[in-house]
Amino acid sequence: MELTFLGTGTSTGVPVIGCDCEVCQSPDPRDARLRCSVVVRTDTTTVLVDTSPDLRTQVLRDRFDRFDAVLFTHAHADHTAGLDELRRYNAIQQEHIPLWADAATAHSLRERFAYTFVDQYPVYGVIPDLVLNEIDGPFRIGDLDIQPIPVMHGRLPILGYRFGSIGYLTDVKSIPDESRELLQDLDVLILTALRQKPHAAHLALEEALAVAESVQPSYTLFTHVAHEMGRYAEVGPTLPEETMLAHDRQRIVIDDTRTDAGRVRLIPSPDSDQGG
Repeated sequence: MELTFLGTGTSTGVPVIGCDCEVCQSPDPRDARLRCSVVVRTDTTTVLVDTSPDLRTQVLRDRFDRFDAVLFTHAHADHTAGLDELRRYNAIQQEHIPLWADAATAHSLRERFAYTFVDQYPVYGVIPDLVLNEIDGPFRIGDLDIQPIPVMHGRLPILGYRFGSIGYLTDVKSIPDESRELLQDLDVLILTALRQKPHAAHLALEEALAVAESVQPSYTLFTHVAHEMGRYAEVGPTLPEETMLAHDRQRIVIDDTRTDAGRVRLIPSPDSDQGG
């Protein structure tokens, strides 16, 4: 199984429009963050998590030409605004694309993208042809088992997901005890760490470190990162061993045929050798 970070930034992305801070002006490509999204891929199945406003740029640079399904964590614009880009995948695949979301997110998508959910003859490539499924428990897409993980984004209930031994929790502020039970024995935990200072709706760095210490995955990668976090090259050395800021285009590969430390490979972005 392989997970690719399409984007690791918060809702503004990095650089932020009109900002001259050292992170936004950084020449290090690891400090440039598109909006949050990942792709999870097995030998036979490719699943997109969230359709960010940057989706077209993201899939072009990493050349993803098929999605078997799309999952949503929640309805906020930085996680859904790129939904219309899926019409190109309808044209390529010549079939509808299943969407999976909780009831609240499904309701929001139906309202905001009503034109995609009308009963009509599909015109692939013109109007997205999407089938919206409401999540009510674990489910399977192709050969990929998916465990939804309820978490809180401030006061908003949203979903994280577990894919095998990878947990993906973005936009998190708190994790209910029953959801923590679903995070046992992870190889990799991917978790929000917005910035250094506390925030009402997202984990700050120290809070995210405490969650990682509690869950005890083999590796922890922080995502949904704002420019206020600081430069990648400066923050990274301050983090505990096997804990890091994720960066765009980074990949995680899990070899389920192995049980030793070599079962997990963290592959940097092809741009990272330009980093400072």
